[in-house]
Amino acid sequence: MIVLGIESTAHTFGVGVVEDRPPYILADKRVNYVPSRGGIHPREAALYFMDNAVKVLREALSEAKLSVKDVDGIAVALGPGLGPCLRVGATIARALATYFRKPLVPVNHAVAHIEIGKLLTGFKDPLIVYLSGGNTMILAFSDGRYRVFGETLDIALGNFMDTFVREVGIAPPYVVNGVHKLDMCADEGKNFINLPYVVKGQDVSFSGLLTAALKLFRSGVYDLRDICYSVREVAYTSIVEVSERGLAHTKKKELLIVGGVAASKVLRTKFEVLSMLRGVRLGVVEPKYAVDNGVMIAWTGLLALKHGVSVEPERAYVRQRWRPDSVDIPWMS
Repeated sequence: MIVLGIESTAHTFGVGVVEDRPPYILADKRVNYVPSRGGIHPREAALYFMDNAVKVLREALSEAKLSVKDVDGIAVALGPGLGPCLRVGATIARALATYFRKPLVPVNHAVAHIEIGKLLTGFKDPLIVYLSGGNTMILAFSDGRYRVFGETLDIALGNFMDTFVREVGIAPPYVVNGVHKLDMCADEGKNFINLPYVVKGQDVSFSGLLTAALKLFRSGVYDLRDICYSVREVAYTSIVEVSERGLAHTKKKELLIVGGVAASKVLRTKFEVLSMLRGVRLGVVEPKYAVDNGVMIAWTGLLALKHGVSVEPERAYVRQRWRPDSVDIPWMS
């Protein structure tokens, strides 16, 4: 079985093609919208996607040495994400599925991050730490779905990091050579400054940390490098704490880190210590597939299509707040 997948939830428009046997990944093409200032502007990103979608689609099919007629299904991320961006991918997927009479498979973006992580690491039933610009969750499979065992109560870790470095004037760009600007700044810090550390049960919160850190910066009293160092230590450590609680609660023997923030080497080091202390296997998705991409949508769509999951094109609705714990996972059951 071969499936083509389309990703357009935020700043990336990606097209991937996969099959259900090694090497699995047949094509992976993507473009990234980079705002000239501030954060992502959904309408600008959507216009950028529309300008580049046909090129990316053609390049992916060329790399796979296939045409749309050769694929068994069209998968598309229908949420969660930014409305204007999601609608670009959904419109293209509906058109392809209708014209070529292919099954259309709705894919949850968060579930796709999990499934590509499992494919690449070989993990079967891990505790998942999902860290990205728009999501921060601790999940594990139970009773037919990925259940949430902890999450952010306000802003996601990636959003927090991007906002902080933007407000202190060291971004955009937010990432240089695979390293986030917060990590680059923090690596030069030496002195730890007390900042709000908010863990509530198995949940985390970053809005208070952001406010306090920006207040310190604007006071002009503290070195920015020390503020970055302190911010990173507080934010990353809180994630590790709730992850440890998730392991204790679920008793899982695998720990999988997915999402764009998983690229941080410092965060990975903290998780290596945690996994050693808890006696569990650690898997961290490689940076290329930790960020948004079409391959993860295609792979999850393939798993779903094999279990009879599809939707009529006219019913392929965009769902901006589509939570992963509302999605049935028949391939795990």
